[in-house]
Amino acid sequence: MALIRSDDVIESVAQALQHISYFHPMDYIEALGRAYELEESPAARDAIAQILTNSRMCAEGHRPICQDTGIVAAFVKVGMGVTWDGRMTLNDMINEGVRRGYNDPDNKLRASIVADPAFARVNTRDNTPAVVHVEMVAGEHLEIALAAKGGGSENKSKFVMLNPSDSIVDWVVKTVPLMGAGWCPPGMLGIGIGGTAEKAMVMAKESLMGPIDMAELKARGPRSRIEELRIRIFDAVNALGIGAQGLGGLSTILDVKILDCPTHAASKPVAMIPNCAATRHAHVHLDGSGPAYLPQPDLSRWPKVDWKPSAEAIRVDLDTLTPEVVASWQPGDRLLLNGKMLTGRDAAHKRIEDMLAKGEELPLSFKGRVIYYVGPVDPVRDEVVGPAGPTTATRMDKFTGMMLDQGLLAMVGKAERGPVAIEAIRDAKSAYLMAVGGAAYLVARAIKGAKVLAFEDLGMEAIYEFEVQDMPVTVAVDAQGTSVHNTAPAIWAKKIAEKQMEPA
Repeated sequence: MALIRSDDVIESVAQALQHISYFHPMDYIEALGRAYELEESPAARDAIAQILTNSRMCAEGHRPICQDTGIVAAFVKVGMGVTWDGRMTLNDMINEGVRRGYNDPDNKLRASIVADPAFARVNTRDNTPAVVHVEMVAGEHLEIALAAKGGGSENKSKFVMLNPSDSIVDWVVKTVPLMGAGWCPPGMLGIGIGGTAEKAMVMAKESLMGPIDMAELKARGPRSRIEELRIRIFDAVNALGIGAQGLGGLSTILDVKILDCPTHAASKPVAMIPNCAATRHAHVHLDGSGPAYLPQPDLSRWPKVDWKPSAEAIRVDLDTLTPEVVASWQPGDRLLLNGKMLTGRDAAHKRIEDMLAKGEELPLSFKGRVIYYVGPVDPVRDEVVGPAGPTTATRMDKFTGMMLDQGLLAMVGKAERGPVAIEAIRDAKSAYLMAVGGAAYLVARAIKGAKVLAFEDLGMEAIYEFEVQDMPVTVAVDAQGTSVHNTAPAIWAKKIAEKQMEPA
């Protein structure tokens, strides 16, 4: 029998979570490199270049790929022959590993987990607890598959109870556009089929732990109906033209992973969970001989991509920005922001709403300012701020009219805006600018100064003032209310359809 020590589990989990915070899985990097070479959409190609450049920077600097360092999910297979040193429960070991991994002083990760989720939503400060799934298996080993899942992609999870005769492909093709771009494509789709409602969701999440192998699968051809289904879904989703960051293009997903199991004769549960461009997962194996450490990848295998601002990019002075300048921006324009901008996201917007409802004076003026939807990682060493990529903008849609009424000129976030926000932007002749999700360290390099102006008790959700230099963004909604997330995918879906109709 193998004796597994608590300290070995804790150390293995902590080190694996550090590893995946700054090293992309090599299969993802290679697949994204292929997508970059094949991409024909300039906007999507630019976004992929930012993601690849950011990835290499993080691998070299050992800093998080994304400011959202995720909620930890652990799929644990415990051999029936394993014995324990008896000091802690398995859940306690994993949670202590999470606690140590996220509070590592050399690379402190963002604590995003809140307790009392329906009411107070108080941050636990150490990213615990993890979500742990345990399965007893044959053998004398312990296998732990870890994922650190960002909220932007997790929030786009979908589930349906189909009729037995319904098409899974049709449901996926109908549903993916409803997910928007807040899950930061290009990524992966994890699909669970069968079992019960909760089993399908767990399978969808666990399927994402598998390696990206779609190119190999298509080259050799499918050997099972599940592999046929994977290819059909892969081709159908990419034909939608959503593209990187929803900007329109050829690659929306890099792979489709599927797990299935028997289900009730009257049922067909189907779950779908996307993985984002900051996909993070690791597999550790313990046999009683000590902690498990993941090998450092070979950095020479990263694609030779070094993103630089486009020569056509327009430099913008935020300190002298006027409504007339904002009104001159066109959908798809690439901008480089310079000067002082404010930050704020969910909790700050809700507090502002509550203060205005009570007739209280706000702690600062938003008139003539630009706000960035972000919750940065704490800085380490000589950093001004840690990785500080955008958060999903649609969560702020219901506050947009209120903030524009305060004199706000523009907003920066990731993904699309909904109809309510677009209408408010059009009415105010404002604009929404999109930064690339999955390029948090690259974006942070553009931040030259940072100080808290209000709501310091909200931690990473406080209102900061950032001093930025050439921060890259794209005009996603202009002052006329035109959204590139609505127009560009439609254009690219048509281009893809036309190409498929061309004779071989």
